[in-house]
Amino acid sequence: MRVAAVGRALPPHFYDQDILLQALSERWGTRFFNPERLERLHKSLLIGGRHLALPLEEYAGLTTWGKANDAWIRVAQEIGGPAVLEALRRAGLAPQDVDALFFVSVTGIATPSIDARLIEPLGLPLHLKRVPIFGLGCVAGAAGLARAADYVRGFPDQVAVLLSVELCSLTLQQEDLSIPNLIASGLFGDGAAAVVVVGEDRAEPGPRVAATRSVFYPGSERALGWDISETGFKIVLSAEVPDLARRFLGGDVDAFLATQGLTRADIASWICHPGGPKVLEAMQEALEITEEDLAVTWTSLRQVGNLSSASVLHILGEILDEHRPPPGSWGLLIAMGPGFCSELVLLQW
Repeated sequence: MRVAAVGRALPPHFYDQDILLQALSERWGTRFFNPERLERLHKSLLIGGRHLALPLEEYAGLTTWGKANDAWIRVAQEIGGPAVLEALRRAGLAPQDVDALFFVSVTGIATPSIDARLIEPLGLPLHLKRVPIFGLGCVAGAAGLARAADYVRGFPDQVAVLLSVELCSLTLQQEDLSIPNLIASGLFGDGAAAVVVVGEDRAEPGPRVAATRSVFYPGSERALGWDISETGFKIVLSAEVPDLARRFLGGDVDAFLATQGLTRADIASWICHPGGPKVLEAMQEALEITEEDLAVTWTSLRQVGNLSSASVLHILGEILDEHRPPPGSWGLLIAMGPGFCSELVLLQW
């Protein structure tokens, strides 16, 4: 199985982090007892700016979960479709070549799902196999890539596409002054990414998906996720997330690599989800790697924030385009997310 190409798309509405902080300060200023704390939280995230699904002035009109979700349905198609077409173009394939479409998101819901809504506009086959996946959160980019690879392992002459669309700004709880929501208001951005995965019988070039592994951590369900309320998705974000990475990730990676006769020293390219500065520092400590080893990940966090499941795919696309390792070398794609869990994808260039 090979990753033939990655397509990326971002909404056109980009705002400097200071502008976003000012807008939130004006929104919450009359009720928040410590506005300086909001600024400190945002500054500590080291993010320069983020893309938003909507123009900034339109968020005040999202007075119900229904209105926010309607915007998610519309914008998910507006940026998800171009991401798929860009990935197919880069792979030298046409929409009619796609056999299966995996769709991941945790920032909105729709029935018919977004993958179904894209079939006719993109000219995808009417016999397309669709696999919409909800609830994996930040880990879904890596997990979706692994599931697409599983599919083409079973159908080696076929083409699978993974599409991730995350519009995190549309989930912001505008009346919630909890610390997790204040952090989320400064950390998460919006974006989409698509990955073309082909079976071994096809000739498209790209890194080989050599192996995958999923790991679930018992008793950690409240570390990260959503509480579903009348106003939509309320963030669950525990301070233990960096500790979970620090405690488990190194051993999990070692055990996984050992099944392939490899060690961490064999990994030339680390492709990690940018959960936030503290999470990235914990990953570096657990894996005994440096900030330079995660330079592409750190740059992505600073430039566009955490795009949930789409982030690690954006980073994969950047490495394919600008930082491709030598042929035959190994790469490890890693993401962590609600469960709490991790997903590991071993690539050979």
